[in-house]
Amino acid sequence: MKDVEQDGYKLLTKINSAEDLRKLSIDQLPLLCSELRRDIVNELSVNPGHLASSLGAVEITVALHYVMNTPDDRIVWDVGHQAYGHKILTGRRDVFCTNRKFGGIRPFPSPEESEYDTFACGHASNSISAALGMAVAAEKLSDEREACSEGYKECSTLNSPCEVKARGGSNR
Repeated sequence: MKDVEQDGYKLLTKINSAEDLRKLSIDQLPLLCSELRRDIVNELSVNPGHLASSLGAVEITVALHYVMNTPDDRIVWDVGHQAYGHKILTGRRDVFCTNRKFGGIRPFPSPEESEYDTFACGHASNSISAALGMAVAAEKLSDEREACSEGYKECSTLNSPCEVKARGGSNR
């Protein structure tokens, strides 16, 4: 039986958290990326924002949330312009139309807005130092979470370099 589409999307409307995303099979991820890209384009056609950087980060956004245990593990974005897909996938799709509007959601990640936003970034070049600072602090606190800087595109376990590993389950 074919899944019923809502708002023209087969998968995106079912995703309100990274946990929802991790329930998908790996074979469904390309369709989710396509739908996420279409949603960003549709929104930015009526509410201007940062199109190219948002579209360019779709696959890495989906991949990071799929393999990392977000929000416990930390993703640090290099620029807020890359985080539109991240916001949509982490429960803010219904309010994304308020992005960059007075009283709306912020155009950049902010811990005040979501537990998925680990660092308030605006523009480039602070993500590596922020992720390193989070990793060092967590190491001192014996915290086993991972910190990943999208700008560096390499993750580190808080005690040593690591490879991002898929978290159990038959769909990975």
